[in-house]
Amino acid sequence: MSVPIIEPLETEPEGWVMLNTFRDLPYDALTLLENVLDVSHIPYTHHKTVSKRENAAPMQMDVVASDKQGFQGIWPEGPRKGKLGTQHTTFAAPSLMYHDLTSKQFGRTLTVVYVTPIRKGECRVIARFPFKFSSKLPSFFIRLTPRWYSHINNNRVLEDDQIFLHIQERLIEKGGDVSYARTCYLPTQADRYVIDFRRWVSKFTADPFPGQSLPPQWSTEALMERYHSHTKHCSSCASALQRIQQIRKAALVLSIILWSLLPLIIVASEPISLTMSAVLVGIPIAAGVLWLWLGDLEQKFYQGADTPPRNLPD
Repeated sequence: MSVPIIEPLETEPEGWVMLNTFRDLPYDALTLLENVLDVSHIPYTHHKTVSKRENAAPMQMDVVASDKQGFQGIWPEGPRKGKLGTQHTTFAAPSLMYHDLTSKQFGRTLTVVYVTPIRKGECRVIARFPFKFSSKLPSFFIRLTPRWYSHINNNRVLEDDQIFLHIQERLIEKGGDVSYARTCYLPTQADRYVIDFRRWVSKFTADPFPGQSLPPQWSTEALMERYHSHTKHCSSCASALQRIQQIRKAALVLSIILWSLLPLIIVASEPISLTMSAVLVGIPIAAGVLWLWLGDLEQKFYQGADTPPRNLPD
């Protein structure tokens, strides 16, 4: 079976700027697909990362075509209460979903998700973010941004959902062998994509691990782990982590050496000017601050924050 294609990239291959990332996630492939199809959760779950609660509004979604190969949907108003234009959604069964949005302000933006099942309760996401901007400036800054830095931000967005989706699967499983429609209350037009997706799963028996039970619930620390789920497999992030560790070690050594030599330098240089004193003290302090800052950055390659940005004080 061939990999499903991203239609807009095939029909209009020129002019796209692309961001790509991947990560192993602690929940099922079907849960991930449902989550990314459900655009109504974005203003709430991803508040302070890629959206804001004030963007939330009633959503009128329509499925315009649906069969064994997936479905196409349309959201006429689109994100941010209609400020960006109509958004089209495609689910290409069994593993590809993408949202397609063209706005006068930014140009054309795709949110593309490929999903690969690993085992019951785990999957791998391969996400692509193609942009075709109406201005050259955003493209310039995207190309300028290091790939590893983009991945840190991508991981933070993924972690907005990480804990509750992992737990939600187990709560649904505890309900026993009950249809999804009876387990989850989906009464609004905003639920149309999720309803159609779950119908497809049921109609075509698309569960990749039928009859298997979920493993025990993971700890919060395990759910927020980044190194084994992404960093060590990513050439950009693994290289950046190694460089950061080397620079951090050098900054610590420099700071220790300068603090140790400072009394000797002062005695040997008497009388010493105020400017020179500031330089002699400032360099080891700056090296120490660099060491601390790089330490905080280094941790972002290993572990995400337990508390999502939406739950932090304003």
